[in-house]
Amino acid sequence: MITRETTYKLAFEKKEQERSARQNEYQRLLNEAYQKEPRLKEIETAQSALGAELALKALGNPSVLPEMQKRLEELSAQKQKMLAENGVRTIPYSCNVCKDTGYQNGKICRCIHQLASKIAISRMNEQMPLTDSRFEDFKLSYYPDKTDANGSNPRRRMSAIFKALNKYAEEFDPKTSPNLLLLGQAGLGKTHLTMSILSVLLEKGFLPVYGSAENLFDTLEKEKFSGENRGAYENMLEADLLVIDDLGAEMSTSFTRSALYNLINSRLLSRKPVIINTNLSMKEIESRYSARISSRLIGEFEAYKFIGDDIRQLKAIQSKGKQHDSNQDI
Repeated sequence: MITRETTYKLAFEKKEQERSARQNEYQRLLNEAYQKEPRLKEIETAQSALGAELALKALGNPSVLPEMQKRLEELSAQKQKMLAENGVRTIPYSCNVCKDTGYQNGKICRCIHQLASKIAISRMNEQMPLTDSRFEDFKLSYYPDKTDANGSNPRRRMSAIFKALNKYAEEFDPKTSPNLLLLGQAGLGKTHLTMSILSVLLEKGFLPVYGSAENLFDTLEKEKFSGENRGAYENMLEADLLVIDDLGAEMSTSFTRSALYNLINSRLLSRKPVIINTNLSMKEIESRYSARISSRLIGEFEAYKFIGDDIRQLKAIQSKGKQHDSNQDI
């Protein structure tokens, strides 16, 4: 599970590594310059002696101060010129706002937020291929453009859902965005569109917590009973967005039912959004979990029912067809 605490810890560590690397490079160049130009050490010694003398003169004979200060400036200019000639220049900050400290006016700098976002994207890609699950890769052509006896047209329905979820991602606000419940059989694009939302949010600097129901509940169970994954529950409560994927695929126990209720209820009370994907119907959710959970999903979540044909099967059929055609060409 990707947590805010871990992600920001890694971001600050990376920032410190970059800063140390630049400092080490500057020190290396400086050492080489001092070895090559003995005059640099002489200038440094003269600056030190002149500085001490300047402090004493300031107490006894201030009239000589301007001349001594001028001499110090001349020595400093000589030193900077020699260093520049030897390729030693002040290495610029990667962030001029916080001077690579990671903080600005006591708050985390934007550069750290951006770095944390990149880290989160990289780590989430290890769990789910975000690069393959973006809004622009979602193909409505897989959904039949025909109306059934009940008046349902899969392509029209999915086109409306696609637009709604795209808008959700673009206008996302962790304080005001609604909760989403994505319903429908396997292979209809629920996870793809969820990951598309996550891709947009991560690029904007938000840090969601995402996981399959099985993995999330397993993480919470280990935190409670063995002390592993300390802080996991708090991270799920405090994340900008909590995404529970494939609800219903996990083993149903009293613990998972209780954990699900506590997560949903706590985030509802704190007005923090949740997205849940499931292959279960509302009746199955009520039967598997409880009426109090299903009532919260009905009353507090915007539900989107995915319809159509299993896209995974369609892709498999297309792939086999192309392979068959290729073999015939041979």
